[in-house]
Amino acid sequence: VQLQASGGGLVQAGGSLRLSCEASGTVSSFTIMSWHRQAPGKQRELVAAIAADATFTYADSVKGRFTITGDTAKNTVHLQMNSLKPEDTAVYYCTAAISGAYYEGQGTQVTVSS
Repeated sequence: VQLQASGGGLVQAGGSLRLSCEASGTVSSFTIMSWHRQAPGKQRELVAAIAADATFTYADSVKGRFTITGDTAKNTVHLQMNSLKPEDTAVYYCTAAISGAYYEGQGTQVTVSS
């Protein structure tokens, strides 16, 4: 199983970005897909997660600004990030739980300038 993330980039504060991630190489659907992030000098943190039953959770710091959506048929997850702040700058990682195993994709850099 491989996770391919895309959509990172450089944006000004207040702007928006949309991250996408697709899990390939499996016929099984995800149980949970999520986005984590790690800023320089900080611990990795959960940003948002979505389960196959469409329940979701968000870090307090992104509630009201980020929206996670997922498609179990396509094994894809998207993270719409609005009202971005400089403190959202980090490497964002897509992760997936599929058939009892855990997978992580390569990170995608998100940089928010002030």
